[in-house]
Amino acid sequence: MVATIDVKEGNGASVSWTIVTTPRFCTEDNNNPGTTNPIPIPDADYNYSFWKNFTLAISGSFTLINNVRHYCDGTIGWSLGTNGEVRRGNRDSGDHGCPEGSYEQALGTVGTTGYTIEDITNGHDYYNGQTTKTTNIESDTSSLPADIDTTDHTSAENTKHIVLQVKVATNATRGAKTPEEFTWLYDEI
Repeated sequence: MVATIDVKEGNGASVSWTIVTTPRFCTEDNNNPGTTNPIPIPDADYNYSFWKNFTLAISGSFTLINNVRHYCDGTIGWSLGTNGEVRRGNRDSGDHGCPEGSYEQALGTVGTTGYTIEDITNGHDYYNGQTTKTTNIESDTSSLPADIDTTDHTSAENTKHIVLQVKVATNATRGAKTPEEFTWLYDEI
């Protein structure tokens, strides 16, 4: 037997984890927003999606799962404008994944912009004390994936979660974007 692994998105003030297959970045804390509350192109500076929390939910028959990593193909083709990008919560050392006990609900102005992970007052506390609070997910590639959770998991549970957010600039291209594939890796015994 092998483990069953589901990708789940966390939402709400008291986190609720829901299996997702095609998550969508938007300006609300919702795991299934459809086409409501897209990220508008700002008149100045940047607009942000509400951050998204993703974990691997482990179940089934297995002995050990560890070395959880995450990456993309190195290029996000979403035309997010100058310095627009998909950001990942970043730690100066150790795993970049956020423990469930440090989960924070994504907030902001629904329909307009989320608070950036890096916001001094309303940002994500788990990352805000770091020298480099976020990084561009394009730097997480198959040859250099981000370490999300090096914990040894020996029973059914969630791994640490990755925190992602889209940053949109004034010269971004309007409209729905083509799907991008993000990949999870892990070791299993």
